[in-house]
Amino acid sequence: RYKIEVAGKSLPVLTNLDKGRYGVIVFENLDKYLNMDKWNRELLDKYCREYSVGIVGFVSPSEETLVGAQLRDFPLFVNTNLRLRDASLNPSSSVLRLTRAGETAWGALPGDDWAVFQHNHSTYEPVEWAQRNTQEYPADSVGQVQLPLTTVLQDRGQLDGIQRVLFGSSLRFWLHRLVFLDALSYLSHGQLSLNLERMILVDIDDIFVGEKGTRLRPDDVRALIATQKNIAAMVPGFRFNLGFSGKYYHHGTREENLGDDFLLQNVQEFNWFSHMWKHQQPHLYDNLTLLMAEMHLNYAFAVDHNIPTDSGYSISPHHSGVYPAHELLYLAWKKVWNVKVTSTEEYPHLRPARLRRGFIHRNIMVLPRQTCGLFTHTMYIDRYPGGRDKLDESIQGGELFQTIVYNPINIFMTHMSNYGSDRLALYTFQSVIKFLQCWTNLRLASAPPVQLAEMYFRLHPEEVDPVWGNPCDDVRHKKIWSKTKNCDSLPKFLVIGPQKTGTTALYTFLSMHGSVASNIASPETFEEVQFFNGNNYYRGLDWYMDFFPLETMPNTSSPMPTQLGSPRFMFEKSATYFDGEAVPKRTHALLPHAKIVTILISPAKRAYSWYQHQRSHGDVIANNYSFYQVITASDSAPRALKDLRNRCLNPGKYAQHLEHWLAYYPAQQLHIIDGEQLRLNPIDVMNELQRFLKIQPLLDYSNHLRYDVKKGFYCQAVSEKRNKCLGKSKGRQYPTMDERSAKLLQRYYLNHNTALVKLLKKLGSRPIPQWLKDDLSTGT
Repeated sequence: RYKIEVAGKSLPVLTNLDKGRYGVIVFENLDKYLNMDKWNRELLDKYCREYSVGIVGFVSPSEETLVGAQLRDFPLFVNTNLRLRDASLNPSSSVLRLTRAGETAWGALPGDDWAVFQHNHSTYEPVEWAQRNTQEYPADSVGQVQLPLTTVLQDRGQLDGIQRVLFGSSLRFWLHRLVFLDALSYLSHGQLSLNLERMILVDIDDIFVGEKGTRLRPDDVRALIATQKNIAAMVPGFRFNLGFSGKYYHHGTREENLGDDFLLQNVQEFNWFSHMWKHQQPHLYDNLTLLMAEMHLNYAFAVDHNIPTDSGYSISPHHSGVYPAHELLYLAWKKVWNVKVTSTEEYPHLRPARLRRGFIHRNIMVLPRQTCGLFTHTMYIDRYPGGRDKLDESIQGGELFQTIVYNPINIFMTHMSNYGSDRLALYTFQSVIKFLQCWTNLRLASAPPVQLAEMYFRLHPEEVDPVWGNPCDDVRHKKIWSKTKNCDSLPKFLVIGPQKTGTTALYTFLSMHGSVASNIASPETFEEVQFFNGNNYYRGLDWYMDFFPLETMPNTSSPMPTQLGSPRFMFEKSATYFDGEAVPKRTHALLPHAKIVTILISPAKRAYSWYQHQRSHGDVIANNYSFYQVITASDSAPRALKDLRNRCLNPGKYAQHLEHWLAYYPAQQLHIIDGEQLRLNPIDVMNELQRFLKIQPLLDYSNHLRYDVKKGFYCQAVSEKRNKCLGKSKGRQYPTMDERSAKLLQRYYLNHNTALVKLLKKLGSRPIPQWLKDDLSTGT
């Protein structure tokens, strides 16, 4: 999320350093900086001084042990390959911001390759100290008081005008991760600072769910209430958030049933949200009425037992149906519970946890949910994987601690069973909050889910739009996906346009092949689904896949019909995909292995064809403005005129759009068709395309395409004397483009066409189309 450049194995090309590009320059290996050649070092130092750019450096492990070795060009000395213990921070250090000094991290520090710094100049000030491990060197401790050794050092820049923070070891030591964040903040003059506010919400799933012996007893509920009060004293507004499935009320032992009753007697002490009545995964329901009936049962239970029903928050059992999105769940949630917020650990994937994100779908805000190392079966400390030491490691600087440090808003998943037996969840959260207060200046607070969600998307507006991934690429996602869906029905290739280049003709020719099938026609956009580039995308993956039924009827109109159930090459043709800003990212997320097919003709010809297409369809602007007026419209022109101008001109910037696609797909998955060749010699073009797509068996198009003299293009030959051609709107003859517009477009597309030539040469094995050569020769 931050603009940090890491110069590790190879240094960036320093001649390309731009003002403001680098907030801080980080050297994972300090030697790379110290041993730069003179010219590069002087250039980098000049850049850092001129733009107030700081440097962070880490001393890397080395087999050679240095004792009092001077760092090149600095009055600074290092000792390396040391074992250390008992780290503490300098309370007067100006670097520290998030990190709080005053405590000592007792015990041996990780690794035996630490470096410590010795200095004799006022530009240097220790940030962190440690002691030599006296257990390893007992002679050093006999009758002596050890002086602290500097393990993190600040250089104020008094010598050369460059501020630095140097680390004697890597980020494997948890405290260094905090100090590193502070170093970035300090050296970037606050540009790379983390907010100090942290919001914490702890969900307790599966209330009333669980086998006998795993549920809460009255004493457990009392402990829950007492611990909540203790945490609320440290975290204002904190209340445990309880998710219930009413069907399982009073399904425990006698004492556990008393625990259920005691929980409901104290219902006002907690926040509440709904699970499912049966704790069954919603993706198993393919009937909205049945799903809503289940929710109504839980709603009625809540009303009968005075449980609040207006939290606007709900969690699906096992996160089923949230992501991958099961549309019926979102609809039922809205209708029964008026859900505004949910959360999941599955978007975009469970691991790595640091990359979990949020999104909004069907007006329900989906927040990233975090795990705390406690799961349904985690009830006893002696059965915790790795034992108490492992749990404490997560609390004391480890994964749980770092999760809260790095995430401004934290929603944690726990289960009812974590609060009975050894009550591990109570210990875990009370301990980590105390540890945060000891070692950080973070300001902890809590709030209801709807308020947290609103805060989250104010912080991360870029996450509002979802990016639908392929459920079959993630084992967990596949398990919680609708059983009626199958990735085999997803397209194997896409025809992406652009418009007015021959995509409808290509669609028709492909549909003649018995092993190739396209989507079901759309009532609004006909053969085009237009999913990835417009509002249809927000309808969700279920909506898209309904256009690709797994069992398609045989193509009886094909010259080579296949049998029902035979393998098919599914494809989609949407000509607006080519220049859609978000389309390559979205398609790659869902279809990373798909082949991409595009058709290119002269961009000037394409622009004019689009204008005439709009005229023929009664577009008011096209029929009231000349082509020249449209393509020369200024940015102050009426919006409708600008929109038509952009649709005429922008798709023709071919190299720019192809580079965008190539940022997501390798060149081997991209096939570029010369649109003029498709018109003049479609048989060879289709044969080449079949080879690229690896379609079997090959269709001999020479037997099935015939030039139609009346139409002026190739059509499907259905008999010796009859052709089946595209409709009247295809192949329409337009008036010749006026010379003034033609010359303007030649100049307009000159740089874009030149870039296209360079791109085609870089891609290799793609000939330069004749129309491109002609456009360039005329333009110059």
